[in-house]
Amino acid sequence: MNNTQAQRPSLKKQVSLEICGAETEGHLLENGQDKQDICKETEKNQTINGGQLTPPRAPGPYLPGMGSMTVFGSPPPVSPALDRWIRQRARDLTLRRVDTQRASKVVNNFRDGLVEFLKNNQEMPYFRQAKVLNSGSYFEMVKINRPNEFDLMLILPTPRLNMAELEEFPGMFYILSLCRQVRTNEIRSYLVKNQLTISAAKIRADMRDLVCEFISTYEAVPSVDSEWKLCAEDANSPAVTLELWRKDCAEADMSIDVVPALEVSSQGLPAAARAGPNVENWLGKKDRRKLISAGFYFVPKMPKGNNLSDMAKESWRISFSHSEKEIIRNHGNRRTCCEGQSNRCCRKTCLRLLKRLIEGLKQRYPEELDPLCSYHGKTIFFHVLSRRGDDSQWNVGDLSKCFLILLSAFEGHAHSGNLPHFFVPSHNLFAPPAFPQSTLDFLVGALREQRESNLPLLQTLPPAPLSSPLPSTSPEVVQTVGATLPSSPQLVALHPSEAYRDRSSMIITVVGVIVALLGVGLGFLKLI
Repeated sequence: MNNTQAQRPSLKKQVSLEICGAETEGHLLENGQDKQDICKETEKNQTINGGQLTPPRAPGPYLPGMGSMTVFGSPPPVSPALDRWIRQRARDLTLRRVDTQRASKVVNNFRDGLVEFLKNNQEMPYFRQAKVLNSGSYFEMVKINRPNEFDLMLILPTPRLNMAELEEFPGMFYILSLCRQVRTNEIRSYLVKNQLTISAAKIRADMRDLVCEFISTYEAVPSVDSEWKLCAEDANSPAVTLELWRKDCAEADMSIDVVPALEVSSQGLPAAARAGPNVENWLGKKDRRKLISAGFYFVPKMPKGNNLSDMAKESWRISFSHSEKEIIRNHGNRRTCCEGQSNRCCRKTCLRLLKRLIEGLKQRYPEELDPLCSYHGKTIFFHVLSRRGDDSQWNVGDLSKCFLILLSAFEGHAHSGNLPHFFVPSHNLFAPPAFPQSTLDFLVGALREQRESNLPLLQTLPPAPLSSPLPSTSPEVVQTVGATLPSSPQLVALHPSEAYRDRSSMIITVVGVIVALLGVGLGFLKLI
């Protein structure tokens, strides 16, 4: 079989009705379904075959160290070596205070300078009243490795809007137009089609011009030989991306994405977003009402795909970045969660580990997994939290078990090819053309390989050669998918048991060297 055209295996398996009494994780429960719904659907679609039933979806994926199949609801057993490996990697992902202090100073200085520049600019008055909203993983306090990527949303003044969904991309992409013509000149230069529709392309282009003009006179870091550089424009990105370069460095020190956005705070959610987010059994009904009433944003991003219509190129994507930040920062179903050392949970740590795994997969397979991003991991994280809402299910001592449950959910969504957007459940983040079927097949195989080899890509690895084979998920090779992936020396060396054996050898060697040096020193003192 050609690896580039590998087909996903059939997911039909024979299981008993005991699945109705089990706690399902990951892909078995779709958004809004409960266990009773699954039982009814199973009974409705059952096919009798020798006293057994064929469920509508496959049972859960196999987890490291478990038996022949996963029993939902039972804690996945974790070997001591794998537990140590996961905990060690979690510690390594913590940001150093000295790095965060330096980075925050640079970003705050940049943000204040940009706002002041926009306030005083004469060419584009619409941007004078812009406000900045901090967003992204750093401000959600789940950034990993280094504080080197930052997102700044530039909130522009927004009149009352009419929101029309794109028929080809319902729920996520909208054509925005004013409810009535306005007398002020600030926004009129960005209107097309009867002077009512707001042009996303024009706002994005003018934002780029303004940022380019700003950095031409802005001193990045006083007393340090560095400068901000504008990155190449990406037609599918709403952001203007800048990188900070030092003259003595071979790579950028940090990057900032400046994203223009329109705020909608008093019109209510679009119809497609009214069903989410599903947080009532986790954060409670009161917090859900707060999230819904907090408003939302539109960023100038058009959908992926070829042969887009002229109107689709002027479309805006809905964004809930402020609500996502609020959920992650206040994630417990009790107000005391993570307020003190005795009340800490492992939710954020699990998300950091999942982000690290996704980053490792993308470093290893940059072309094959190009559509995969950290937002897929964040969405899976939200879905798992909505089903496992109690703080007691996320004890710090259960970090490895909780992360494996999160990984199991990731595999489940990839197997089913269904990842509903947490705030717009009708939109599937794993649907083509944004996420091609070939990429989904590759992801299924890559996740299976990681699980079976005890998560070696939690460690940073160099990109794979361009000729690296595709992880196959066809029925005839699904049990040996680990052999279809590159077995590089790094993968073998990073196995938990090998890693700790090497560490022990290194410690013994260091101790031996110290003892030898002490002996030489004592001998020298005797001579004196």
